[in-house]
Amino acid sequence: MARTGSEEELLFAAVRAGDRKALARAITLVESTRAHDRECAEALLMKLLPFTGGAVRIGISGAPGAGKSTFIEAFGQHIAGIGRQIAVLAVDPSSRRSGGSILGDKTRMTALARNRAAFIRPTPAGTTEGGVARRTRETMLLTEAAGFDVVVIETVGVGQAEMAVAEMVDLFLLLVAPGGGDDLQGIKRGVMELADIVIITKADGDLVQAATRAAADYRAALSLMRPKHSGIPVGLFKTSSVTGDGIGEVWAAVNESWTRMRREGALDRLRREQARAWFWIEVRAVLADAIAADTQIAGQAARLETAVVAGKALPDVSARALIRVFRGVDGKSAPP
Repeated sequence: MARTGSEEELLFAAVRAGDRKALARAITLVESTRAHDRECAEALLMKLLPFTGGAVRIGISGAPGAGKSTFIEAFGQHIAGIGRQIAVLAVDPSSRRSGGSILGDKTRMTALARNRAAFIRPTPAGTTEGGVARRTRETMLLTEAAGFDVVVIETVGVGQAEMAVAEMVDLFLLLVAPGGGDDLQGIKRGVMELADIVIITKADGDLVQAATRAAADYRAALSLMRPKHSGIPVGLFKTSSVTGDGIGEVWAAVNESWTRMRREGALDRLRREQARAWFWIEVRAVLADAIAADTQIAGQAARLETAVVAGKALPDVSARALIRVFRGVDGKSAPP
């Protein structure tokens, strides 16, 4: 059923008032692929855009078993406890075969899910490369417009997820669990270079000594790397989500770094670059959608793809041929 203008106005007002159910409906609208829903979502986002941008945007990643969910719950409870409002956008891995998703974050963060100062939204990553749902950026804007002043994006923690998240947040937190002495072996340099703060998790019980050794290893490794932001060193902390040790210190470091970035203009520069990157990501996605939606062009794309897969054509040559077909159908002259 089509939405009326009055319904859109009511949804806008409810989101601005911090209504959680309205926020959930707005996110569902943004995530929809139906043409009419997309039009409504775009209209809603444009109205809400002036009320966005004020939150601390945090990305959190780490290998499976690093304790992301338990850390985020303890971290979120701390933030809520000091009077802030936190939204957690947890991107779940989806099956490429069935499209299914576990969507279990609310069951893994039960205490935080019950906190009135928190909002948890599990979102299936689907087939989006990088482990981040395509509409995660827009969902982040919605939570900011709803009054949340801290937004956390939890990644799948595989492949290009870390890079994708780093391009949409202010600060990137890398979680690592202490191991048997070879903690650095499983972390690639590229991921380390993305981190603003490295957090050794599970620093309690029998793992206290292992966490101390891991912290020493990472401190030595970080000393050889250039920090992402000039004058702001990469933080390193040991935490325990069980005892709460180190959680407050992590938030203090996040808040201090974010405040300094904003004061020195680094935050504005970072977000401008992220907006530019987002624009080109959408250009490519919209172009791919337009090709897939046109049966004639999609058929040509399938034939070109078959030739590339069979080793009979070069990908770049075939891509340019497809774009020429697309522009021809669109009534424009093909490039030379």
